Amino acid sequence: MRELLQSVTVEITERPDNIYEALLRAIVGQQLSGKAAATIYGRFLDRYGGRVPQPEVLRSEEISDLRMAGLSRQKASYLLNVAAYFEDHPHLTGRYRDMSDEEIIRELTGIKGVGRWTVEMILMFTLNRPDVFPLDDLGIQKAIRKHYSLTEEGKELKVRMVEIAERWRPYRSYASYVLWRSLDQ
Repeated sequence: MRELLQSVTVEITERPDNIYEALLRAIVGQQLSGKAAATIYGRFLDRYGGRVPQPEVLRSEEISDLRMAGLSRQKASYLLNVAAYFEDHPHLTGRYRDMSDEEIIRELTGIKGVGRWTVEMILMFTLNRPDVFPLDDLGIQKAIRKHYSLTEEGKELKVRMVEIAERWRPYRSYASYVLWRSLDQ
C-alpha cells in the first residue's frame, strides 16, 4: 500500500450533505457508464427545471412519466420509493451526521432499491466518512487482487480483503480512493 500511496494522487472534496439527492443520483447511475448516467440524470432534472424535485413532487409522479427521461421501470419505481421514504421521514434528514455508518446502512437499505454498496458510496462521497470499506465493489476487488497478487475468489477473496483492509483503519475510505485511482494508471 505504501507504494500505491506514493504513486497515486487523490483529491477529496466536500460534497453537499444531501442524502436524498445522492440516492436519486446513485439509483439513476446503477449499472450505467458515467456518461450515460449523467445524460439520464440531466434529463430527469430537466423535468423539474434543472433542480432536484422535492420528495412530495417526485412521489406524485407516474412511472410512465419518469421513463420518458430514459429510466427503466424498475429505476423509476426505486426513485419513487426514495421520495416516499424522505417524505415520510423528514425528521431524519439532519440526523445522518450523528448516526454511525452501520445505523445509516440499516436505515437506508430499508428503502427498496437501495443496497449496501449504494449506501457505502453515500457514506464515502456525500458524508465523507473516513473508514468505509466497500467490500463488494468490483473496482476495489480488482485493485486488491492486482496489488496484492491474490488469486482467491468469492468468499475467500472477501476474507482476505477484510484482513488486508484492517491495517488501514481508521482510513479505509482513503485507501479505497487510492485503490480506485490505481486502476486508472
